[in-house]
Amino acid sequence: MPKVAIIKSKANAWADIVLRALSVRQKNQYYLANPQEICQQAADCRLETVCVYVPPFADGNGTTPDLHEAEEVFLQLAELKSGTVVLISSALIYGIGPGRQAFAKEDYWPPGHDGTRICDQWSSLERLASRSLGGNVRLTVLRPSAVLPSPTLFSTSLSAGLVRTLPGHNPSFQFLSLSDLAEAVDCAIEQEQRGIFNVAPDTVVPLHAAIRIIGSHRMAIPRTLQRLANRSEILDYFRYSWTVSNEKTRKELGFTPGRSSAGTLREFRGRNGQHPLPDLQFDDFGMDRNYIRSYGKTLFRFLSDYYWRIEERGLEYVPREGRGVLVGMHRGFMPWDGVMALHLLVKKTGRYPRFLTHPGLLKFPFLANFMTKLGGVVASQQSADSVLQRDELLGVFPEGIHGAFSFYKQAYQLREFGRDAFVKMALRNRAPIVPFVTVGSAEIFPILGKIKSRLWTRYTDWPCLPLTPTFPLLPLPLPSKWHTQFLSPIHVEKEYPPEAERSRSVVKAISLDVRARMQQALNEMLGRRHSIFFGSIFEPQAG
Repeated sequence: MPKVAIIKSKANAWADIVLRALSVRQKNQYYLANPQEICQQAADCRLETVCVYVPPFADGNGTTPDLHEAEEVFLQLAELKSGTVVLISSALIYGIGPGRQAFAKEDYWPPGHDGTRICDQWSSLERLASRSLGGNVRLTVLRPSAVLPSPTLFSTSLSAGLVRTLPGHNPSFQFLSLSDLAEAVDCAIEQEQRGIFNVAPDTVVPLHAAIRIIGSHRMAIPRTLQRLANRSEILDYFRYSWTVSNEKTRKELGFTPGRSSAGTLREFRGRNGQHPLPDLQFDDFGMDRNYIRSYGKTLFRFLSDYYWRIEERGLEYVPREGRGVLVGMHRGFMPWDGVMALHLLVKKTGRYPRFLTHPGLLKFPFLANFMTKLGGVVASQQSADSVLQRDELLGVFPEGIHGAFSFYKQAYQLREFGRDAFVKMALRNRAPIVPFVTVGSAEIFPILGKIKSRLWTRYTDWPCLPLTPTFPLLPLPLPSKWHTQFLSPIHVEKEYPPEAERSRSVVKAISLDVRARMQQALNEMLGRRHSIFFGSIFEPQAG
């Protein structure tokens, strides 16, 4: 049985917990040792040294590593001429924020200002290890998701009988059992692979459901009040979803956690003396089909059938099975046109599309929950690929947020399609493109003026504060008549090879074709419209 040292240079409860979990498995012979002892043993025995470093935490929340101790440890381990060091880092390294990718891969780095002090501390830890150990020692970095039980933020929070949450936010997490983390360490030692690996189960659990499973109760306290006792970045980990991809770990280490996130919570509940619960399944991105169906019978039906009286055409072009990219236009700056498109597709086709969502919409309490349950996915290439690879429908508004904030006099003139990312998504994932347009949604909040404010933009991620006849004093949409048309699909998966994604000329040509078709349809629909509030424009309904 190979001997493996668990590095411990001073009091470290987290290292003790990991050691106990590893010892139970009896895969290797684990023991505690300080860095000097490890280097001395390596010099005396002239054997390849294998050790695991579990850095202590620098704060009481278990969110940041002690970099001072880590630097001393790595400087001492630099004396090793060969061997393996397994570093237990954290998935907290990916940061948090409304724009954070779902199921982040090992090469992901948070965009813009989403990198936080917590993120930077874990990043510094890994850089210290890489720089100090050099090329002589094989360094394997494991980034576990929320581990239960552990002296970390999520474990200690869920252990409390009353868990403080943020009103209107219900983010999804991956919960990793301590025994699965121990197995991942064993696999890393056995496979002798250099590199960085996420360690997390395939499945997720929303925070509110996790609290119920664990047998605790939640107490929603506004963020402004909680900030009196906690740093804003810590609160954001209870505000936004954060998940990581375990694909690389599965392929290169041959490891997949034996317990799901719900299973880990059930096990933790049993550890606390509670009766176990049956396994539960939750949507990876937070969509709730029962929620959609419920609103489809009430609010969405009222808005669609009676308030905006939506008429549609071309639904036969929407694939009844398999993947597809729905390319639409978004007007009225509030997401009601996307919501109505979802309702229409569920009602008439039985498909539940997921729409790429601007991160700014996820910053607002309750609106964040609403958009997530309706299938909103943070706009990113990786999220889009994940949806399409599941053979689902993906909704995209390629004009971006500036299209939603178009002046009313230019509302039906399509803007440029930015970087044409939707074309690359379709080509890469072999999915047809189905354009669709809506006339009438621009009138619910016709934008007559804009107020530029850096403070407002920083808070909301909106480019401006729109001025409309009813907003922002009374955010009530006007009861315009809507007309939605789906256009014939463009089968890029049949006409082009996957590598066409890398051809700028091909991508631009497809994008311009889609935009031209949509603009032509809009012009024809506007030409047949005689009233903003009444009448049909589609034959044979027009009488």
